[in-house]
Amino acid sequence: MGKSNLDLLNELDRFPYYENNPAFYTAHLKNYHAFMVNGCDAVLGYILNSVVAKFHWPAQYWAVDSTNQTVTLTTAADATPEQRSKALAETLTGEAKQDNFEILKGWRNEMYAVYAPGGKLLLEMERCASPLFGIVSYGVHGTCYVEDEQGLHFWVPRRARSKQTYPGMLDNSVAGGMSTTEHPFLCLIREASEEASLPEDVVKACAKPVGCISYFYVRDSRAGGETDLLQPEVEYVYDIKLSRDVVPKPGDNEVEEFKLYTVEETKHALAAGEFKPNCAVVFLDFFIRHGILTAENEPNYLEILTRMHRRFEFPTASHFTN
Repeated sequence: MGKSNLDLLNELDRFPYYENNPAFYTAHLKNYHAFMVNGCDAVLGYILNSVVAKFHWPAQYWAVDSTNQTVTLTTAADATPEQRSKALAETLTGEAKQDNFEILKGWRNEMYAVYAPGGKLLLEMERCASPLFGIVSYGVHGTCYVEDEQGLHFWVPRRARSKQTYPGMLDNSVAGGMSTTEHPFLCLIREASEEASLPEDVVKACAKPVGCISYFYVRDSRAGGETDLLQPEVEYVYDIKLSRDVVPKPGDNEVEEFKLYTVEETKHALAAGEFKPNCAVVFLDFFIRHGILTAENEPNYLEILTRMHRRFEFPTASHFTN
């Protein structure tokens, strides 16, 4: 028997909920230190105790409180984002040289933002280090599809088997992380060009913003690097309806090939566990919005619908532009 739709969601949204079992949740948090920044009262992420113990925390920048289980960046309360980022960059560069963490070997020179309450930028950090701190990260996922007299078909890429993360698994047509200065649609345009060789004018004409999903992932071995690191994420979701003559093609070394999948073929691949976890849930979101997955044919419809839009215990940012 294959995986149910709820199984797919449970693989992605794995961090416990306080409301389900307050005692268990409270006990579970003892496995982590809270990541904090001087001058900001909010908890910004959770760091595994084992990471705290193994990590080198330069005393000029960090205070580790084992009693209260906090790790605090001790830059001045009125420090600028640049000053905080510089202290963190020095810390991470030094840690990478120690070669103690597998995940830091995937250094990308891409920066992820960390926000204070209200969406104020606090600092930015190297992308590959973000799961060590358990911060909220942001990305985009686009589903390219064709709907005509031949029916509904999805352009599904297979990830390169040489990738460090989820090698050989099926993916969404276009997907990628948002760096500090990016906004969702510009990120989509960039990723569509890099991963699917889709021209900017095609994306602008065909892509439709349809919402977002949010979830609290706990990394397993497929993600590469250390396991059990925390990865709360917000993914902005787009539908990209293409004509038959527009064919996505690999634009970099991250994708092996694109193939057209029918709805039933996609469902079969989902049940077989072939999709990267967050990509599977993006498809569930598509199925719900297009009336393929309904309350009449899915016994866990309400739980799936609500769990795809998790509210985090950390500050988040709206990527509103005006």
